[in-house]
Amino acid sequence: MTDLDPRLHAFRPDLADARLAGEVEAARFVEGTPYRVVAAAAPIKRRPAAYAPVESEALRGETFRVFEDAGEGWAWGQLETDSYVGYVPSDALSASAPEPTHRVAALRTFVYPGPDLKFPATACLSFGSRLALAGEAETRGTPYCLLAGGEGAVVRIHLVPLDTPPENDAVAVAERFVGTPYLWGGRTSLGLDCSGLVQVALMAAGHHAPRDSDLQEAMVGEAVAADIGALQRGDLVFWPGHVGFMLDGEYLLHASGHQMAVVIEPLSDAVGRIGEPRTVRRLA
Repeated sequence: MTDLDPRLHAFRPDLADARLAGEVEAARFVEGTPYRVVAAAAPIKRRPAAYAPVESEALRGETFRVFEDAGEGWAWGQLETDSYVGYVPSDALSASAPEPTHRVAALRTFVYPGPDLKFPATACLSFGSRLALAGEAETRGTPYCLLAGGEGAVVRIHLVPLDTPPENDAVAVAERFVGTPYLWGGRTSLGLDCSGLVQVALMAAGHHAPRDSDLQEAMVGEAVAADIGALQRGDLVFWPGHVGFMLDGEYLLHASGHQMAVVIEPLSDAVGRIGEPRTVRRLA
């Protein structure tokens, strides 16, 4: 009945999102229940198994709509940030976590058990994570934000309100990740893949971006001629299974599985190694 992409639409022969009724065939349709991600990051997988590959990650404070408790510690659902569908560990989710008010604007920050940087950190949160706050405190001249529920504290300088205007330049955001290790399926500053880097940077600059490189190639910006001599800052250069930002007309910024890190290198070097780009997309 449908050509809908199962990565972006929650449906299986036995169960589907109620919003897809009439578009897909399924034995049962459910509304789903919104849960909040309470882990620092949670893997999203296509199969509910510890050994299954990680396809993406859900960040602290994001909403994951659960359609099924799959048992053995897994929940099947959809991440509302980018519509990605998969299985997430149940213990990474909470139905009662408070609504976030702020997000992490630093590359990463620590959660302390109280407002004191000398305390041992209990968690590391990545850029873009969302937090609910319940007050402020100051210790030895350093301001902290207290997390709702008494979980701990985060230094205030690393946070901004959720309604803070987007970043001006997605490429400048991506540059901050240079040196970050390559991690298949990753979306955090502890490790990410090529499309994860592009998605995080674009979303920080106010552009919607799907998770995988083929989806980005189909949905982000407008196609322009893949003329190596006419590329400009911010152009997205695509190969089959890979994507990167042009830093300028000559250099490519990308999460490279070859170098196993986010790197800046001459586009000519990448072309020599990967081949000619298939597509170039330019943001309006």
